[in-house]
Amino acid sequence: MAKFSAPRAQARPPAPTAAPGVPTPAGGRAQPLALAAAGVTVVLWASAFVSIRSAGEAYAPGALALGRLLTGSLVLVAILLMRREGLPPKAAWPGIAVSGLLWFGGYSVVLNWGEQLVDAGTASLVVNIAPLLMALLAFRLLGESLAPRLLTGMAVSFAGAVVVGLSMAGGGSTSVLGVVLCLVAAVAYAGGVVAQKPTLAYASPLQVTTYGALIGAAGCLPFGWQLVQDAVHAPLSATLNMVYLGVFPTALAFTTWAYALARTTASRMGATTYAVPAIVVLMAWLLLDEIPGPLTLAGGVLCLAGVAVARSRPRRAEDQLPLTT
Repeated sequence: MAKFSAPRAQARPPAPTAAPGVPTPAGGRAQPLALAAAGVTVVLWASAFVSIRSAGEAYAPGALALGRLLTGSLVLVAILLMRREGLPPKAAWPGIAVSGLLWFGGYSVVLNWGEQLVDAGTASLVVNIAPLLMALLAFRLLGESLAPRLLTGMAVSFAGAVVVGLSMAGGGSTSVLGVVLCLVAAVAYAGGVVAQKPTLAYASPLQVTTYGALIGAAGCLPFGWQLVQDAVHAPLSATLNMVYLGVFPTALAFTTWAYALARTTASRMGATTYAVPAIVVLMAWLLLDEIPGPLTLAGGVLCLAGVAVARSRPRRAEDQLPLTT
């Protein structure tokens, strides 16, 4: 099975993984900035689950994905033009195309569809196999190591995600099709991230995100007429949720994700997303007055503990997976 290839690292000092022409923070600032970017991504993606459920009541899955991507693309293109970054180099396009079709487009449509058929707890539980798939794909295709701390942290976080998912699951019967769709979404998510990782050695996070969103939107164009029909009849709140999804969980969060991903491994970034279930629980508590039960809280704590373990630095230097500068 062919491996994704990335350019060889230069002799000391190591070459930055950020794209040429994009300023790279000094070594002391790189890790805090990357961690902050990852934190922004996780919080915004957590909020997306609530908005998808709300907007999905008025918009069909494909229409919602297209509206979200069109909104996000408009914001991203405007920023790209202001920064005058232009087109990414030729070497970046294969990864951008794959991540755009799999992650921006396919994942959005399938997840929207799956969340209409299963409850949020079941959806989050199934989709949370994506970081595990991501680590395995990155190991096989990108040559990333599977450090013991990373695997231990991911196992702890996955156990927490299972607890949260089971505690939030509704009492009705679970749709088999909905579970399958969430599983497909997880595979598309993991594949898109692994395709995106080497691309960030050639293009900036903004370029990768902008053109990925545009390709994803182009793939969703067959849902254009459905989007028009839904927009005519949708309540304002649903449309505003769709716009929110485009501006924040897409345009902003995918860019901060790419920024952080360019400075660490795909496996460790995947482990970071296990904080999402815990943040969803916290948001539901603070914003919706949904008081979580003891089991849900315990699962959230496990998710956060696993992320802390997965991202911690081992004492032995040879086992470390530090954020690069």
